[in-house]
Amino acid sequence: MVQRDKQMGLGNLTTRRQFMKATALGVTGLALTMAGGCQSLRPRGGVVRHGRIRQVPANWCFTRASPKPWTTDQLLDYTEKLGLPGVELLPPDQWHLLKERGMVCAATPSHPFTHGMNNLGFQEQTIATLKTAIQATADAGFPNVMTFTGMADTSSTAEFQHPKGSNVTAEEGLANCIAGYQKIAPFAADLGVSMVLEPLNSRATENMRGHPGYQGDHVDYCAKIVREVDSPGLKLLFDVYHVQIMDGDLVRRIHENKDIIGHVQIAGNPGRGPLGPDQEINYRAVMQALVDIGYEGYVGHEWIPVDNPYQELKQAVEICDA
Repeated sequence: MVQRDKQMGLGNLTTRRQFMKATALGVTGLALTMAGGCQSLRPRGGVVRHGRIRQVPANWCFTRASPKPWTTDQLLDYTEKLGLPGVELLPPDQWHLLKERGMVCAATPSHPFTHGMNNLGFQEQTIATLKTAIQATADAGFPNVMTFTGMADTSSTAEFQHPKGSNVTAEEGLANCIAGYQKIAPFAADLGVSMVLEPLNSRATENMRGHPGYQGDHVDYCAKIVREVDSPGLKLLFDVYHVQIMDGDLVRRIHENKDIIGHVQIAGNPGRGPLGPDQEINYRAVMQALVDIGYEGYVGHEWIPVDNPYQELKQAVEICDA
């Protein structure tokens, strides 16, 4: 699981200087290129015909986890070829490549999912990392920053042990997350950026498919945090794959959370593989539900290719082009 942080580009970039050094080629110009949700809704060509759903591939899936990894340039080439507006989870030191193409990073990385806001031992560092990520994301003109509750147990007996670790109950974690996000959500909101809190499934034990021990493993738990904080600076990341495994009832849950969903991610289940007839989620119905609630954010393809990454991504884009 720690490996996943590296693949996603998540690290300990805790100072604004580190973030801005990584974006030294001036990604601030992206604020003009990416401004305006309606403009971004226009199809860019390729296989996209309707463009009601703004789809983006997740960087780590195609450049790290794929059996046939792409370079970043290949990722962006294929993204443009398919008519997509950008990517997600691209490290800050590569954001200049997006600027050159007029593309967006729909969700930017921040702190590791293992150590988050739920544990007071990590909260100060989490807030500092998020503040740096939020500022850099705002300067780049991007909309969202990833965030996580953290693991319930980071004590000396846990897999993710840490000198500041401890075992946090669900009730403690909820209260700590609400208090922590209340401290930084106004900062994000003032900059026009939303932190997006992601539920991760704790059921699947296969590498990169699930995250046993993650505290925010149910969508209602994360949604309660978002609602209690009650700020545009914190929204819910509705990860369809993780929600399906832990909670199901996807269309109803999308409608129930329509007012707080800030970002969406998708993958086939079982296996976190490509979308298609061999997995259980009806993504045409899921995308129609997003259209029905008036969702205008991005949908990230965060699944692991199996054989032919481009053809699998092309098929997934066509399925989701509601």
